[in-house]
Amino acid sequence: MSSHAIEKKEAAAPAPVTREQELWMAPNVDIYETKEAYTILAEMPGVNKAGLEVTVEDNELVITGRRDLTPFKGETLHRETRPAHYRRVFELDPAIDTNRISARMEQGVLTLVLPKAEKAKPRRVVVEG
Repeated sequence: MSSHAIEKKEAAAPAPVTREQELWMAPNVDIYETKEAYTILAEMPGVNKAGLEVTVEDNELVITGRRDLTPFKGETLHRETRPAHYRRVFELDPAIDTNRISARMEQGVLTLVLPKAEKAKPRRVVVEG
């Protein structure tokens, strides 16, 4: 078993590319670990709950966020934002209890909590004698 229960699958997380006339990019993420769970924070500005999809299949966690790309009426003078959607794929260790994964979207930040299965949690062994 790897030392990390969540492994990035860089090949599956597309760099900015055109797909069906849409631009996609991988959201920036932070990953934390406690004794109980892993937490992933993914930055996806412009994505709301309706545009978010999180799926788990074959030990892969797929995060897809679609932004509402309402065009601005008028002439663009300067633009620093990118009209892109987000997609990121992670390979999950079997030690994660995929049935208990929870997600929350708040102000463009997706918080995923991936609980560890009971067998994967550290425990103390009592020595008798």
